[in-house]
Amino acid sequence: MTYDALLLLSFGGPERREDVIPFLENVTRGRGVPPERLAEVAEHYYHFGGVSPINAANRAIITAIEAEFRRRGIELPVYFGNRNWHPMIEATVGEMAGAGIGSALVFPTSAWGGYSGCRQYDEDIARARTAVGADAPALTKLRQYFDHPALIHAFEDAIRVAVEEIPADRRDDIRLVFTAHSIPDAADIAAGPPADGGRLYSRQVAEAARLCAAGIGFAEYDVVWQSRSGPPQVPWLAPDILDHLDALAADGVRAVVVCPVGFVSDHLEVIWDLDNEASARAAEHGMAFARAATPGTDRRFPELVADLVEEHLSGAEPKRLGAVPGYGCTVDGALCAVGCCEPARRRPPGATQPG
Repeated sequence: MTYDALLLLSFGGPERREDVIPFLENVTRGRGVPPERLAEVAEHYYHFGGVSPINAANRAIITAIEAEFRRRGIELPVYFGNRNWHPMIEATVGEMAGAGIGSALVFPTSAWGGYSGCRQYDEDIARARTAVGADAPALTKLRQYFDHPALIHAFEDAIRVAVEEIPADRRDDIRLVFTAHSIPDAADIAAGPPADGGRLYSRQVAEAARLCAAGIGFAEYDVVWQSRSGPPQVPWLAPDILDHLDALAADGVRAVVVCPVGFVSDHLEVIWDLDNEASARAAEHGMAFARAATPGTDRRFPELVADLVEEHLSGAEPKRLGAVPGYGCTVDGALCAVGCCEPARRRPPGATQPG
């Protein structure tokens, strides 16, 4: 099959203060989230002037992808669409149809399996094609890439830089902690094709963490979770990063390096939950704290995207480092397998996406 374009598909985020509440209403539509909860979450965005960094990060990634495509001779224009805020995927797919695009590859800014990290992007694609109608291009979503060498090596180098930010007299006492977006435990159980046994998301996160730690020589490390929301009686993946910092302090740990391995770029959850809340909690305990950068700005990230594209253009061999399954491409919103990553019947209020 030939392809005419690449669509970068992401979560979206507000870029003005007045966009914040409408954006959050889009994120939580149909979940019965009370206005007071939206107002509470909105304060996180207002802390940064009402601007999420995610759209700007994605535009920078697109510029880098275009340069990498030129370097490799890949002649595909790159489009940008979001699930929850402008540019919305429906509008972008309509633009593509108007430009005569007949088929395109789709790169989602989530490396993971699971409902929010994978299947919901398939639903986005199917919804957009339905909205556009008969002229909508065929859309093939690229495979999960949580263990691609470029991603892992970018995280490794970011951890090395973060280690250097720890005072020299505490570097022998660093605890390496990997974080990813928490999800309801029930959603993790349902993550992946039924025949695979579930918990694909948490298994992939653990595998990415293992690869990174091994690559930089950390024999001991922790995998924890962040950004949970919803009622406390609903079990989510744990431990939470803040609780874990408390436990490390109680054990006498004097320095921590946190790697947000579950995030491609600096979502609001990264800069709020880690750079603000987690760093403040560490300071309360007198612990040195450094946060590793996300890989979206790394020079290797557009190489990752181009590698995934070349798997389709020229049949290039997939590049993978891990042993945990990662699943393949979907076409026009179809699922990898029947029953794959079923959504929870009622998703907790405020839940966002891991990636």
